[in-house]
Amino acid sequence: MKISYNWLKQFIKIDWDADKTGELLTDLGLEIEGIDTYESVKGGLKGIVVGEVLTCKQHPNADRLKVTTVNIGEEAPVQIVCGAPNVAAGQKVPVATIGTTLYTAEGEAWKIKKGKIRGEESHGMICAEDELGLGESHDGIMVLDTSLKVGTPAADVFEIENDAIFEIGLTPNRADAMSHYGVARDLKAGLLQKDVKLELITPSVSSYHVDARSLKIDVDVQDKERAPRYCGVTISGIKVDDSPSWLQHRLKSIGLAPINNVVDITNYVLHELGQPLHAFDANKISGNKIEVKTCAAGTKFTTLDEVERELHEDDLMICDAEKPLCIAGVFGGLNSGVTEGTTSIFLESAYFNPVSIRKTAKRHALNTDASFRFERGIDPNITEYALKRAALLITEIAGGEISSDISDTYINKIEDFQVRLSFDNAKKLIGEEIPRETIKSILTSLDIKVNNVTETGLGLTVPAYRNDVQREADIIEEILRVYGYNNVGTTEKLNASISNSTRFEDYKIQNIIGNQLASQGFFEIMANSLTTPKYVELSEQLKSDNNVEMLNPLSNDLGVMRQSLLFSGLEAVAYNINRKRSDLKLFEFGKTYHQYSENREEYKHLSLFVTGNKTEERWNSAVTPSDFFYMKGTVETILQRLGLNRLKSAPTKTDLLSEGVSLSLGKKKLVDFGLIKKSVLKHFGISQPVLFADFNWDNVIEMGQHNSIKFKAIPKYPEVRRDFALLIDNSVSFDDIYTIAKQTEKQLLKNVNLFDVYEGKNLPAGKKSYAVSFTLQDEHKTLNDKQIDKIMSKLQSNFETKLGAELR
Repeated sequence: MKISYNWLKQFIKIDWDADKTGELLTDLGLEIEGIDTYESVKGGLKGIVVGEVLTCKQHPNADRLKVTTVNIGEEAPVQIVCGAPNVAAGQKVPVATIGTTLYTAEGEAWKIKKGKIRGEESHGMICAEDELGLGESHDGIMVLDTSLKVGTPAADVFEIENDAIFEIGLTPNRADAMSHYGVARDLKAGLLQKDVKLELITPSVSSYHVDARSLKIDVDVQDKERAPRYCGVTISGIKVDDSPSWLQHRLKSIGLAPINNVVDITNYVLHELGQPLHAFDANKISGNKIEVKTCAAGTKFTTLDEVERELHEDDLMICDAEKPLCIAGVFGGLNSGVTEGTTSIFLESAYFNPVSIRKTAKRHALNTDASFRFERGIDPNITEYALKRAALLITEIAGGEISSDISDTYINKIEDFQVRLSFDNAKKLIGEEIPRETIKSILTSLDIKVNNVTETGLGLTVPAYRNDVQREADIIEEILRVYGYNNVGTTEKLNASISNSTRFEDYKIQNIIGNQLASQGFFEIMANSLTTPKYVELSEQLKSDNNVEMLNPLSNDLGVMRQSLLFSGLEAVAYNINRKRSDLKLFEFGKTYHQYSENREEYKHLSLFVTGNKTEERWNSAVTPSDFFYMKGTVETILQRLGLNRLKSAPTKTDLLSEGVSLSLGKKKLVDFGLIKKSVLKHFGISQPVLFADFNWDNVIEMGQHNSIKFKAIPKYPEVRRDFALLIDNSVSFDDIYTIAKQTEKQLLKNVNLFDVYEGKNLPAGKKSYAVSFTLQDEHKTLNDKQIDKIMSKLQSNFETKLGAELR
């Protein structure tokens, strides 16, 4: 949200610089994300002065140029070559002096330099209005009032607006601060805590009166639940034209383009007071009647952006006797707005149900300044005041007269909130005791009325426009933000208690694994659980029927809950790769969501993403790319850390991986991991291989609960290693060798390891060579050669018999 500092100063006469004011606003919870500069004329006319043309002669070498001498308030006149046909001696003109920067219509800068034009020296430039940014004419130079003093800066002559613009990162709960008046109200409270007492100046509407009751438009609010308050008035005899420069500057400073005086005033009051308004061309209202109601589902309606929309049965509409005119609180209609030919208007000011407006805006994917405020909840008691304010501005700027009484439908008044504050609770939450008089001062400065005071607390009335302050905790938050978080002291002592709990805790296991992954160089990510429904098209196993759809999605790309952590993780991978971060190790704990008939289910997962190199480039070691076995080792380390061993391995069945393995324990699948298909990566614009592991964390936790920690003494006797070089068929895997070895010797064989693989020259076709080590150990005595040879002979025999292996 953009806030103009000059505009803000109309409500509160503060003379602080913008940076200091921005710091205070941030302390008050209105975080300043940046401060920009606004200039109504780019460059602010710096270096432009009023000059007087003393002489004007024909250029000796050019028919269309003149050589002038100009007094610019310095010791001696300067010579300037000018090509304007209307330049003449005795004129007062704007002169760009040497070193001045001017800007083209496209915003490109160029500097005035001393030079020669057709042999004659020129020490500046006499300017046309388009060269200064003061207009579009280039027919000749600007001729100024002869009463102006020579040397006067042009910025003092013209209406130049220089402003500081605050970019406020407004949180959704602060609907009360969605205007310059609302920000000024907060600023006044903050200044009071710094012993700076300033009055809040509100625009007066005391001069409002009805000029004639010549144009009456009846108002019928049929849906009072969606439109609790609705006001309207007619204004006749107006002239639609361009807005005055001051009004245009105000709107331009906050990024709005002026349209015409009537529409500009409604936008001005919107950003001034936070009350959206809408002006209808009265001559386009059939039957001189306004009906506030819903229309039949499927009704066609064309909005101001020339898009024909199909209305929902719950969309609140502003209609006349025959047709809809406007989507209430969201967007106007194409054929009912103010145009150059408009002479009479019906001006609307209302309070609409926030939930209704939010649903309608999301349903039609419309986000306007009006809907932004209505859907968060505006002040229901400012409706008539804002209408009067706008009506007075319109009659002042566009002429005309107020031609009807105000129609105000407000049957069920929205009441203020009653809240009780305990001093003890305030002290507990804030962490220190704030003087009671300070608390009362802060609350009063925020328009919160103190009804009664006791030894234990306060009875308070909170105005209806603070719909985010309805509980005691909200009151305490208001006190703290105005008192200042920085003013709350920090304690020098930290008290903690240690609990001895044997209960299995899911989050503790998650922290253990998270820390383990972080120690291996992984970074944790937290992706959005909302995603696009199109991702299910990348897999035949994911069904669109299983999508959990959002009723009011923020956008089409956030329309469903995710069925897999893969896609949101790949978004993060692509984001990093596009920013030259191609070596990645990421993990995420998150949930997936599924719709099954009438039931919805969610499952917890741990996902790992690995791509690029294992380590950064170093001068003393080669770069090693991440591969399948690196991911396999990471996955097994996680499971081993949780005591999950004796796992069954099988090819993965997920169609999102081109090569992958599933690990199971009993009948519970724990994890799928492998290489992501290139077709999936291509969808995200990723060209390098990415490894992915998807843990079914619910199953991991369930199986992990049944594992107890076992201890045993370190063996006193040495282990023995023997190696085999086995010539085997290409179809034989190491897992086959491992299984046979473990079945052959269950007690003394402690480990089987594959340490070399050879395929190629000097081997028979269809064969490969595995170098396998076997570690033997007896925990009660030292093994002798006879025992060792017996075991190795038995292993050799079984390998030859069951696998057709040969010793090399």
